[in-house]
Amino acid sequence: MKKKLVTLVVLAAMVLCMVAGCGKGSGKGESSNGGKTLNIYAWNEEFKGFFDKYYASKIPADVKVNWVINASDNGLYQQKLDEALKGQSKAAADDKVDLFLAEADYITKYADSNYTLDISTIGVTDYSNMYDYTVKAASDSKGVVKGVSFQCCPSGLIYRRSIAKDVLGTDDPAQVQEKLNSWDKFEAVAADAKAKGYYMTASFAETYRVFSNNCTSAWVNDKNELHFDDQINAWIAQTDKFIENGYTLTAGVWDAEKQDQMYATGKTMCFFGPAWYFNFCMGNAQDPEKGCSGDWAVIEGPQAHFWGGTWMLAANGTDNADLVADIMKAFTVDEETVSNLVAKEGQYPNNKKVAAKYAEDPNFSNAFLGGQNDVAVFSAMTDNIKWENHTIYDQQLNEGLQNKLQEFYKGAVSKEEAMNNFYNYVSETFKTIVINK
Repeated sequence: MKKKLVTLVVLAAMVLCMVAGCGKGSGKGESSNGGKTLNIYAWNEEFKGFFDKYYASKIPADVKVNWVINASDNGLYQQKLDEALKGQSKAAADDKVDLFLAEADYITKYADSNYTLDISTIGVTDYSNMYDYTVKAASDSKGVVKGVSFQCCPSGLIYRRSIAKDVLGTDDPAQVQEKLNSWDKFEAVAADAKAKGYYMTASFAETYRVFSNNCTSAWVNDKNELHFDDQINAWIAQTDKFIENGYTLTAGVWDAEKQDQMYATGKTMCFFGPAWYFNFCMGNAQDPEKGCSGDWAVIEGPQAHFWGGTWMLAANGTDNADLVADIMKAFTVDEETVSNLVAKEGQYPNNKKVAAKYAEDPNFSNAFLGGQNDVAVFSAMTDNIKWENHTIYDQQLNEGLQNKLQEFYKGAVSKEEAMNNFYNYVSETFKTIVINK
């Protein structure tokens, strides 16, 4: 899944409007067929590309496909989508939202709302080959499934083989995993890497998702109080240490300073990401002249985690229910289409059977990873992925904390000021969250 290289900050008013306006529950919703315009909402053209290649030819001749694509910048995608969903009941037939996409960071907001259909009512009921966390993520608070993801996004530690050889004495994935399978070991190796002139990571926020995916409590508790999980506190403590000791850079996850570390001249040993990350977002490493394709490998690292995913949700009120259902099935159940996503598009599929086929194929490999079979690596991680303790506030709180702490790591403010800035941001963004410092 290609990500916009920006920090996404959703406008508080839109979030609160969405939450207040839709309520919770597992209402089955309403749908019909016979619509002549299929409206699909997305934030970029990645899924549109897959759709055009592998499904568009199946659309009835009298149906027009209309893509409504708004970039995620500054919350624009969610803002426009929320406006359309709120006006769905009064919209003209050709303007109704039929299918829309959502990411992991905010899927809870839509799954746990009455703006989405119980997809079993439109005939999408086979989740047997889907990874459990992807189904759980798209379910409402009562367990009703509201969508399906065409991707499963286990995320791993991506390391430079040549640097690993210099620091660890080996680039073999099994041996590197043994040396980096806990945070204590990771920190010890970071010191060794620094001694040899390398960075362990290229961004202060590089490990954030690994920690946050393993939280045992939510950002906001049942009293509506802001709560720092032990994993978040552990990330802050580790990052403070990494910045102080020069083990990492103050760059953001998508900043050019970090991206430059992917060139052959880069001095960074570890990056973290799923298949979509190294296939689509490590362009500098793939540069034919300045890159280092083949000098990489992927392992699980200190903790299992995931990053991203693209869920398809059916809008309550769609007049193309059967078509929406068929699209969902095509990209999750149909083995030919799903296989194309793996073999031709570099995706890790949300289909265990297809994933197993490629994981067990001795001839399947990834040249960027030095011939490693990344599907096999990720298949071994999927059972350890958790989807727990998520709230509708996660995206803004996760990004807000990182943004405010980056100011501290860059030396612009003190740590106390950075944390107070975060608390102020939370108060301004979510009026109902109680902050007990």
